[in-house]
Amino acid sequence: MITVNDIAVEFGGTTLFSDVTFAINENDKIALMGKNGAGKSTLLKIVAGENKPSRGGISAPSDAVIAYLPQHLLLNDDSTVMEEASKAFAAVLGMKAEIDDINEQLTIRTDYESDAYMKLIERVSELSEKFYSIEEVNYEAEVEKVLKGLGFEREDFTRKTSEFSGGWRMRIELAKILLKKPDLILLDEPTNHLDMESIQWLEEFLITQAKAVMVISHDRAFVDNITNRTIEVTMGRIYDYKAKYTDYLELRKDRRVHQQKAYDEQQKFIADNQAFIERFRGTFSKTEQVQSRVRMLEKIVPIEVDEVDTSALKLKFPPSPRSGQYPVVVEELSKSYGDHVVFNNASMVIERGQKVAFVGKNGEGKSTMIKAIMKEIGFNGGKLEIGHNSQIGYFAQNQAALLDGEATIFETIDRIAEGDIRTQIKNILGAFMFKGDDIQKKVKVLSGGEKTRLAMIKLLLEPVNVLILDEPTNHLDMKTKDIIKDALKDFDGTLILVSHDRDFLDGLAEKVFEFGHKRVREHFEDIKGFLAYKKMENLKEIEK
Repeated sequence: MITVNDIAVEFGGTTLFSDVTFAINENDKIALMGKNGAGKSTLLKIVAGENKPSRGGISAPSDAVIAYLPQHLLLNDDSTVMEEASKAFAAVLGMKAEIDDINEQLTIRTDYESDAYMKLIERVSELSEKFYSIEEVNYEAEVEKVLKGLGFEREDFTRKTSEFSGGWRMRIELAKILLKKPDLILLDEPTNHLDMESIQWLEEFLITQAKAVMVISHDRAFVDNITNRTIEVTMGRIYDYKAKYTDYLELRKDRRVHQQKAYDEQQKFIADNQAFIERFRGTFSKTEQVQSRVRMLEKIVPIEVDEVDTSALKLKFPPSPRSGQYPVVVEELSKSYGDHVVFNNASMVIERGQKVAFVGKNGEGKSTMIKAIMKEIGFNGGKLEIGHNSQIGYFAQNQAALLDGEATIFETIDRIAEGDIRTQIKNILGAFMFKGDDIQKKVKVLSGGEKTRLAMIKLLLEPVNVLILDEPTNHLDMKTKDIIKDALKDFDGTLILVSHDRDFLDGLAEKVFEFGHKRVREHFEDIKGFLAYKKMENLKEIEK
């Protein structure tokens, strides 16, 4: 059992949270929830041993293995994928190498009576007891099984990690964590860089093979499928529910109803007594009663109602300038990188005002097609036309990372705002939950969700009629995702959406382009219709 004991985090005179205590038991699958900036990632880092709390601490058995996957990481690029993943077994393989080395020494040494010889025997006995108590494993086969589950092909195993994008390198790190079979797995937004097939594989692994898990994720279906407990971080404290996310939402609603009732009753009690004190202050016959009530009010502990995040994003896209009838026309387009064919003879017609989804496994060409539409890359054959007066707004997967970390939130928007909109910058930032002194924060200290919101504001400041969003919901909390989804439903331009977020696509895209097997297939249905046509039960299977 791993215990979090009375931890507090304070910085710059502000308390992020205090007196946080809870235990993590074997087979607990915990969702760590709370709005952006509540302290979820900070708490996860403290449990991982990456950060130190201002007060309190973590206690765990000496042999407990805790593995942590952060949102962002750096890998050594000198290794192949197989070599990097195999580092999960470095301790076990190191033990085996040391046993072999000592045994070799024992066969050639002749100082049988010496202390050094006896120490070698003791050491090899200790190591052998540990090593042979570990279940015999075919390490190469284990590495291969996990890598393939996370979407790698056999030919990828010998490629250098430097050849892969940040998302794929994140998968390599995730593979190392899963191979270690830790007592506690800590995951911060693990699905952001996984396609749906890999998410499904990870869900199955965490449910059937992992011990304790604590996860931060804005993928509602993923959280619901894997967790049996929810810890909410709010207003500097935690609430612990023995329930999965959907059930927790109902329990939280009940909690706030009871809090509000108790708060209202307390406020009435305080008001009644204050009225009595004001009325009879200075009345000699009531002096004792007045003083008694003053003392009573001084002792009252105020009831707090946990914040309901009412800072709703009032997100509205500007009216779109009218484009031509066909903003994007692709005819028999082909794209290759050397011998690797991404897609062949791909054709698509996207009409003005349509909302379409690109779906398919990672690496099948969704982002490549977008880059071709954006004229960021060339192609090997075919034709691609952007229609008359098409004004494109593009939100790339790494859009948040492209922000200037040294600029403040206000400066980031002030640099690009033009005309009358300049007088509205503070209002716009406020609508996106950046209020008061927050707007003077530097971008580099913002959370992933805050950076994504800021990048979205930049996109909104210029009217566009073709909006291309490549994984826009990564790092966004569920409330913000719902608000952006509602705004996109009302967007009067053309929308091209790449997303593996199952809930986000549902009810938004009216047509689907399926990327796979070096082809692009057009489906004239929404996501539900597409699933029915493919005889699939849920969005998890889209990319299988």
